[in-house]
Amino acid sequence: MKLSFNGATTMRADLPTDIRAAAAAGFDCVEIWAAKLRRFLAENSTDDLNALFAENSIKPLSINSIEHITFRAERDYDRIKAECEQLSEIAATIDCPYVVVVPGKLPPREITRDKIVNESARVLNELAQIAAEHKVALAFEFLGQRDCSVQTLDLAGEIVRQVNRKNVGLVIDAFHFYAGGSTIEMIDALDAQRLFIFHIDDAEDLPREKLTDAHRLLPGLGILPLKEIIAAFRRIGYDDNASLELFRPEYWERDPFALAREAKAAVEKVLSE
Repeated sequence: MKLSFNGATTMRADLPTDIRAAAAAGFDCVEIWAAKLRRFLAENSTDDLNALFAENSIKPLSINSIEHITFRAERDYDRIKAECEQLSEIAATIDCPYVVVVPGKLPPREITRDKIVNESARVLNELAQIAAEHKVALAFEFLGQRDCSVQTLDLAGEIVRQVNRKNVGLVIDAFHFYAGGSTIEMIDALDAQRLFIFHIDDAEDLPREKLTDAHRLLPGLGILPLKEIIAAFRRIGYDDNASLELFRPEYWERDPFALAREAKAAVEKVLSE
């Protein structure tokens, strides 16, 4: 797999530091944290960003992310569509294939699975049309948290199948896969062409319902079934992108270059086992 470094892992570093640290560690790609991108472009151009990637011989994988795209009020949804237009245009300019999009929270009223599927498919179709005009794809990431409207791989996969667009696929994050109760059988049932990005990470040994992003660990240091997940990917023929995404505050205090080197070694070790 191509190895990528997600900017959430070094949240307090800026985008140039992420790019340089990932390149120095030997990663193939960077997932650009959207807030860092906006701060960079406030004082620089996309030409400057292209030059930064070229100078460091590394490529962008995604812009991460547009949050809570579903079950939004009309005014908020208009802002989501505008954000999709903006990030898709930037992604096209820097030859970045994906923009990551995340489902919204469960509405306060009781809602059926069919309504979640239909709302998610409607929104993804509309945003995908915007992205397609820039030849960019959307990577849909389900979240394992109990308040997310799409918590499991089977539900996310059903939504993506209903959308049935070449420029809409899935993100499987190992943390969310475990926290939301997804199963290896759900991966075995997946069409590998619909999987765009694998977020590789690990987690502390806590009950699923108590896990938060702050409990993430470097791969191999926790209890997530990474070997089983990776074996399932191999069975379905997925061998594209593995991207390290951590939100652990203590990691944010570390030197980004040292953390990136340690992360690269950890990812390679898990993938080789």
